[in-house]
Amino acid sequence: MAQISLPNIKISRDFNKLLEKVLDGHLPSRKEATVVLDRSATELSSLLLAAGQIRDQAKGKILTYSKKVFIPLTNMCRDRCGYCTFVKSPKEKASHYLTPDQVLAIATAGHQQGCKEVLFSLGDHPEWRHREAKEWLEHLGYSSTPEYVMAMSSMVLDETGLLPHTNSGILSHDELLGLRETNVSMGIMLENVSIRLLERGGPHFGCDSKEPALRLNVLREAGKLGIPMTTGILIGIGETAEERLESLLAIREIHEEYGNIQEVIVQNFRAKIKTRMHSKEEPSTVDMLRTLAMARLVLGGSMNIQAPPNLNSDACQTYILAGINDWGGVSPVTPDHINPEAPWPAIKQLSHLTEECGYHLRERLAIYPEFLCDDLSGFPAALRKAVAVKIQEVGYNGQTGRHVL
Repeated sequence: MAQISLPNIKISRDFNKLLEKVLDGHLPSRKEATVVLDRSATELSSLLLAAGQIRDQAKGKILTYSKKVFIPLTNMCRDRCGYCTFVKSPKEKASHYLTPDQVLAIATAGHQQGCKEVLFSLGDHPEWRHREAKEWLEHLGYSSTPEYVMAMSSMVLDETGLLPHTNSGILSHDELLGLRETNVSMGIMLENVSIRLLERGGPHFGCDSKEPALRLNVLREAGKLGIPMTTGILIGIGETAEERLESLLAIREIHEEYGNIQEVIVQNFRAKIKTRMHSKEEPSTVDMLRTLAMARLVLGGSMNIQAPPNLNSDACQTYILAGINDWGGVSPVTPDHINPEAPWPAIKQLSHLTEECGYHLRERLAIYPEFLCDDLSGFPAALRKAVAVKIQEVGYNGQTGRHVL
């Protein structure tokens, strides 16, 4: 039985029983997990304490981050979500595909600043909607955007040694296979399993790629191929607390079957001008804390849980109390192109706020250490040498999957 030290305050019997079970390593069932929804302020303190203890038991006193360079390969997309300012139509002056020379210049700048990861972020198959995107790709000799991502990932890996991580949206089996050759991991945000959000007036109305079944299928296909995946939920876009829980449980089910979910992000919605949701209220810090703690209870101590520090910079330290163990990617070179209004914290600043809470900040790679084998035999030849070099640079211990302190 795990050592339990919950505050001596009055909480419901069912809630207390659940917290004791999860502190002993139990993953709650769907029925059990509903107990954590909409807890009172008094019970929230117990929920946070339990989430923090679960994290400490499994992860110790370390929080991680990835030092990355952010490459927005194209900001065209087949979808237009109600909260997004990243995506541009071909008629807008700012729309683009980056050329190979532009990609290499950004990656080289990242390499010179000690980055280990190159994050390719882009719209989902813009050539399926926009003639201009299709013509641009054809001019360079590519039939699809994922094919162009494959080529750029290979170029960056060969020229700089940075480890590619790609967020390309919905990918087919063959596209996943192709990207696996040069990407140590990939990502696709589930956001939410609610199909209500696709209805007229919802944030995902008219957005084919945001169909939850399609996103879950990408995670499953990646699992069959042994690809480490980052996923997560976006809160505050019109979902209910129950739908947040269902989304976390859907992610857990895939991980229980395939073991390929390396990280789950809990990201808070930010209202932005010139979007359909510009006047929508943003989630509060308490809402984020409750959701993060629920994620830790539902996903367990071994899962890596991240919350971006730049999207709530004044209160991000409180996320540590709710059980996170990772800050995500932070770039000393490029902005957060998805949220350009929210600058990254300097790594020195991130270290200070982490240390102030009694934890140590450690750099990680785009692939978590528990997904690395000692001989790296699971990696394609093109990746093996670069991964070995980066392991040494960040100080991973291959035997324990932890950082060497």
